[in-house]
Amino acid sequence: MDQWVIYKEFYFEAAHQLPNHNGKCRRLHGHSWVGRVYLQGKTLHQHGSQQGMLMDYGEIKKYIQPLLDHYLDHYYLNETTGLENPTSEEIAKWIFNQLEKAGCPNLYAVEIQETCTSGCKYIKD
Repeated sequence: MDQWVIYKEFYFEAAHQLPNHNGKCRRLHGHSWVGRVYLQGKTLHQHGSQQGMLMDYGEIKKYIQPLLDHYLDHYYLNETTGLENPTSEEIAKWIFNQLEKAGCPNLYAVEIQETCTSGCKYIKD
């Protein structure tokens, strides 16, 4: 059976600290974060402006942008997300949950990279 997975990439600058960490990440520091929202589906739109698409990438951005504007970009993530220990894993899950609450259709996963060599992907069971 056919299946598609699409993604929309986004970027933000933000600071955090990991108070439970036993190393330098315990101190306040920042990253140039890279994220991806993944959507998965078995059918494409058959008619209209999204014909042949799972979802228009511009529509995906409409779900991400409020999170960037009000919680992520140039914010202190320990405060804005309500996460005590905002690791990449916890941030990916937080973003997924926010997109799910906003009704983002076909939501499959959220990936977060805090450096060019380190990141994670959250997929809800």
